[in-house]
Amino acid sequence: MVTIYFSGTGNSRYIAEKFSKTMGCENYSIEENIDFKKLINSNDTIVFSYPTYGSCVPIIMREFISEHKKYLRGKKIIILSTQLLFSGDGARVLTELLEDIDYKIIYAEHFNMPNNICNLPIFPNPSDRRMEKYIRKANKKIEKSCANIRRGIVRKRGFNLISKYAGLYSQRIYFKGIEDIAKSDVRINEECILCGKCVRICPMHNLEDLDNRIEQKDNCTLCYRCVNECPVKAITVLYHRKVQQQYTGFGRRGDTEDVIK
Repeated sequence: MVTIYFSGTGNSRYIAEKFSKTMGCENYSIEENIDFKKLINSNDTIVFSYPTYGSCVPIIMREFISEHKKYLRGKKIIILSTQLLFSGDGARVLTELLEDIDYKIIYAEHFNMPNNICNLPIFPNPSDRRMEKYIRKANKKIEKSCANIRRGIVRKRGFNLISKYAGLYSQRIYFKGIEDIAKSDVRINEECILCGKCVRICPMHNLEDLDNRIEQKDNCTLCYRCVNECPVKAITVLYHRKVQQQYTGFGRRGDTEDVIK
């Protein structure tokens, strides 16, 4: 068993690392420079952990699955999907990327995690007390999931028709358009100090320093990492209200530049 994950600001990383520690397996970010073909081929069970955006798998994870799908033939798959409040079928939707290969889903679960959209007033940054509550609930669900997997109990959260259509009509049908707009809607204001951190940490390599200004390449995956890590809060994506307080998460260890996971 091996866990492969994408995490923009640390939530899915926390789930991946906690699950892997409990199950006694390794975990790797899709951003790491390793041989994923060899990694997948050498394990019978592949665990995917990722955030759900508008009941969709993030662009960067979709691209990873597309690139490595042929190596997933015949594999047992576990899906750990993080979400803010509700995704309907955030775990199930990954299987739409695997429709033309044989595989077996042996477990799928959703984890409610803190909001990382730090400049959206309706979802304020969680307090320390609220963060502790998220951690307790996530840890409890991970322990239960691991116990079920060890006993051979199959659970597939979000795989029923009600969840599928709830995810589709409440979010996904609209999010595709939002996602297309967001790809090219990163804004960096005049407070930018040209430190280059956003260029270095962007998982999509969407930003570059050109002629003493940061330019985008129209390939944003909407992970909000740059928004939450800009040292002067100069960046916004899609929704351009001034950032007052950034989300620091509980899954980031030190600086994202050290090991991007």
